[in-house]
Amino acid sequence: MRFGVKTRPEHVTWQQMRDLWSVADEIPLFESAWNWDHFYPLTGDLDGPNLEAWTSLAALAQATRRIRIGVQVTGMIYRHPAVLANMAATVDIISEGRLDLGLGAGWNQLECDAYGIALPPLKERFDRFDEGVQIVIGLLSQEHTDFAGKYHTLTRARCEPKPVQRPHPPIVIGGRGPKRTLPAAAKWAQHWNVIAHSPDEWLSLKQILLDHCTSVGRDPAEIDCSVNVAVPPDGDLGPAVELAAAYGDAGVDIAIMNLPNGAPPSLLERLATSLEALR
Repeated sequence: MRFGVKTRPEHVTWQQMRDLWSVADEIPLFESAWNWDHFYPLTGDLDGPNLEAWTSLAALAQATRRIRIGVQVTGMIYRHPAVLANMAATVDIISEGRLDLGLGAGWNQLECDAYGIALPPLKERFDRFDEGVQIVIGLLSQEHTDFAGKYHTLTRARCEPKPVQRPHPPIVIGGRGPKRTLPAAAKWAQHWNVIAHSPDEWLSLKQILLDHCTSVGRDPAEIDCSVNVAVPPDGDLGPAVELAAAYGDAGVDIAIMNLPNGAPPSLLERLATSLEALR
């Protein structure tokens, strides 16, 4: 089994987040580090601070040297997909080819209402997401991209310079929806991430993904599967390690350990020691 870490950029300083990622970068067990794409906190004081995802990710690319980096996951509603493609290419260059490109449809009504960002009904949101994924992949992999969709039109569009990873950084699609998210993952993702409630639930979701892979003629072995595992703030790592082990037994490829808010860098060494036995 493989492991990553996720840090919540809410209610923390830049220095705290940078220091955590720098330490994770030095621990070989952790192959990836993730933040999230929100503008408001999701827990605690919702009026509190929350670092923006992609600008901090670019800085974290410079603060690390080995670990893969990503946003889990980028809300497609927040940025035009052509703009997002240029951002992703630039961060992949800054990181020297360590970007995993996390994509999702978006959902946070509070942020959208506050900022005047349209949050369409679910069907339109996923129609826009499908168009956006295709646009991002096209711009990152092709010299010119033409696209004529219901919501987006591109005419001989360019994205230069191209990312280091070719044909493009791995696409990570996050979510659990059986009718739109999992079909999209089957078509386009190299990595599917989900927050599941149990290994049994994950197995049922994985079966839906396998069925969609069969429908589109995709080899499911081409798609890494990851879950998020919460590390409790009380310092007791036992339950989180046991849950990660159970997911590994179910067939999950990567456990992404969600660190408690404000976790000290010293927690990472203890966590790595506890997880090492699961490899």
